[in-house]
Amino acid sequence: MNELICTNQNDKGDIIVSARELHEFLKVKEKYTQWIERMLEYGFSVNVDYILISEKVRSEKRARTYEQTDHHIKLDMAKEISMIQRSEKGKQARQYFLQLEKMWNSPEMVMKRALEYADKKVAELKERIALDKPKVLFAEAVEVSQSSILIGELSKLLKQNGIEIGQNRLFEWLRSKGYLIKKKGEMFNLPSQKSMDMGLFEIKKRIVSNPDGSSRTTRTPKVTGKGQIYIINKFLSSEIRIAE
Repeated sequence: MNELICTNQNDKGDIIVSARELHEFLKVKEKYTQWIERMLEYGFSVNVDYILISEKVRSEKRARTYEQTDHHIKLDMAKEISMIQRSEKGKQARQYFLQLEKMWNSPEMVMKRALEYADKKVAELKERIALDKPKVLFAEAVEVSQSSILIGELSKLLKQNGIEIGQNRLFEWLRSKGYLIKKKGEMFNLPSQKSMDMGLFEIKKRIVSNPDGSSRTTRTPKVTGKGQIYIINKFLSSEIRIAE
C-alpha cells in the first residue's frame, strides 16, 4: 500500500500520525495552531488520544531555529479528524487510514508485532541481567563477610563457585596482578600499597616466642570483606580461569 501520510509506531504498538503532516495533506487553509485547537474541541484527550511533541525547526527563510509543537495522534483520532473535514482530501485520508488499520490487524501483522515484542522483551531482560550481574555475583557466591579471611579460605570460596584454583595458585595470581608484593624478601606476599589503599587486604601481626626466649613478629595478609567481594566478582564477571 502506498504511504499517503507518514505513520510511525509508539512503544505500545499503536499507529501514530503527525497532526502537522495530516494538516498539510488535507490542504487546510487555517494555520495549524488554529486548526488543531478546533479539532481538539471534539473531545480528544492529551496522553490518551494524542501526545504533545516539541521539536526544533530550522527556518531557512528567517535563518533561525525555533521550537515547534506537533501533536502525535493515534489512528482512531486521525480517522475521526479526517471524517470531520467533509472534503475530498478528508475522505481520501480516512479511506487510507481504514486500509492501514485493516492491514495492521491482519493475522500476519499481529504475529509480526508479537514476535517483535518478544524480541524486545528478551533484549530488555538480557540488558537487565547484564546490569544486575555485578550486584548479584557475590550474593550468589557467599554472604557478605564483615571479617577478614586467609587467602587459603578465599580459594575455597572460589572453588565453590566453579573457579578451580588452590591457595598457591591464588597467591601467584594475586602477585601477578599487583595485589601482593612479588619481590622476594621481607615484604614477599604482603599486600601492595595499591591493594591496601583499595581496602582489599589487611595485615595481621602476631608475636611468636622462640625456643631461646626471644620473640619475633609475623605478618599475615588477610582478605577484608570488601576484598572478598572484589576478588570473587573479578573472577566471576571476567570468567577468569587459572590454567592447570
